[in-house]
Amino acid sequence: MATRVLIKHQASGLTRNGYVGFSWTYLFFGFLVPMFRGELGISALHLFFSIITGFIWQLYACFMYNKWFMTRMLTRGWVLADSETMNTLAAQKLGMVRPAS
Repeated sequence: MATRVLIKHQASGLTRNGYVGFSWTYLFFGFLVPMFRGELGISALHLFFSIITGFIWQLYACFMYNKWFMTRMLTRGWVLADSETMNTLAAQKLGMVRPAS
């Protein structure tokens, strides 16, 4: 089950929810999830992969999508902005090393 973690854009101060872990939403809605999260190019790519693989791609991607999404967000200037416990959990699930405070 996905765990919600708050992320914040460093330059603008905007906040939004990020998720780590298995994506039930992606399992049921597939390529629509990236579309609703504002990633139209990723959505089109996932639709293409799903059609080519007979939707087996969707079974694989539901395990990986939240990690891919968070990785893209964190490399575009967003940072983990939840409680220290949630930030540590998210960093661990994403396989990232957090700098010492």
